[in-house]
Amino acid sequence: MLDRRSTILGLAAIAVAMPVIAHPHDDLNDERRADIERQLLTFRNDLKTAIASKDVAKLKQMYADSFTHVHGSGQVDGRDSRIVSLLAGEPVIETASAHELSVRIHGPDMAIVSGRSPILNKQDGKSYDFRWMQVMTRVQGEWRIAASQATRLPLIS
Repeated sequence: MLDRRSTILGLAAIAVAMPVIAHPHDDLNDERRADIERQLLTFRNDLKTAIASKDVAKLKQMYADSFTHVHGSGQVDGRDSRIVSLLAGEPVIETASAHELSVRIHGPDMAIVSGRSPILNKQDGKSYDFRWMQVMTRVQGEWRIAASQATRLPLIS
């Protein structure tokens, strides 16, 4: 009977501890959140540098293997096709100026970066505003872009 009681008490203790173990991001203080935000803003600058220098190896490290990008047109790119676009000098959210930049931290290893950027449409030579977001994950201590998406905003007359 004592063994059964010990087992039940042990399982109850684990059940109580699981939410704390499962959600360590609840313990992120303001200083830690600010540090993660700085890391992600530095990552964005490092990404622009890697694009400008056409550093394929660095770009492959910065995008998750399973990365996908959904264009405003609905087209979906994987990591390699996205890198080809970056190297070709296509107008992309990664290199565009960012307005209304927001970093939402969802734990020590996951965040969403979003903003609004003007993107040149090469076909008609006009810039259009896009709202975009990037899902960032930390893998083995390094930030990676796991997914991104851009939506063209309607023109305001």
